[in-house]
Amino acid sequence: MIHTVFNTADVEVLRKAQEMELELAGEIVLVRDDYAVGPLSGIQTPDGHAARREWWRGVLQGGDYDGLVDKGLVDDPAVMAHIRQSLEAHPTETLWIWAAQNKHDVCGYYWLISQLEAFQGRVFILYLNNLPFINERGGIFYPKWMHEIPPREFLKARKLARPITSVEFENDMEEWRRLCGEEPGVRLLEGGKKLVRKGLEYYDAELLRYVVADWQKAARVISQFLVKGSETTGDAYLLWRIKTMIADGRLEVRGTPGQMRDFDVRLPGSEPPADKSNP
Repeated sequence: MIHTVFNTADVEVLRKAQEMELELAGEIVLVRDDYAVGPLSGIQTPDGHAARREWWRGVLQGGDYDGLVDKGLVDDPAVMAHIRQSLEAHPTETLWIWAAQNKHDVCGYYWLISQLEAFQGRVFILYLNNLPFINERGGIFYPKWMHEIPPREFLKARKLARPITSVEFENDMEEWRRLCGEEPGVRLLEGGKKLVRKGLEYYDAELLRYVVADWQKAARVISQFLVKGSETTGDAYLLWRIKTMIADGRLEVRGTPGQMRDFDVRLPGSEPPADKSNP
């Protein structure tokens, strides 16, 4: 059995669940890229994958994750090659895809399923869509992320595993082709597995809500967004959007825009608060 997850934090919680339930034993494979943002055109070809890597290289340039693209830590084509080789080498092997109801997991699911048609009947889905779980305090909650679920609750979740049908393969592969045919942008989850596209600037208006008249670190703006924002995304993408707004004149900057703690931002034309210590 191979388990596929889409977030680093999911790996640890699934490992803990495996320690509690031997029936969950198996390799855990992590799909790392965030397919909810950026270009998807031709992504399953070498040229398309290279174009996406180049886009990410530009997004991360000069920021906290500068150089990450070239370190080889995110190589989903290699992950897919490993999965396919394992399934081909072991005819009784099965693949379990764990996904929660968020745009990151659902986009990762579409990327994954679009390449597994040859293994119908051996690919299972555990989609935690609007399902109640028990948290550490004994209360009922509806997780948006898999790693929010206590390990003991995975024993219940595993019973939801079911094979992906041929109709689902057909429909979901068609949906992935639609997504890949759209312009680069942001993908949001409307419900179920339905995704809609917004422009690359989608998060800008929300980010600007946390920029004030006085100088503050870009890191603080991003932190406020991640805590309070109705729709969130990765901090690297948000840092890129802040730098884009600086370049467009929508934000003023103090310091050199680099890592998120390196520089301050404020609204254009803002004046610092009056010093009330002197009459």
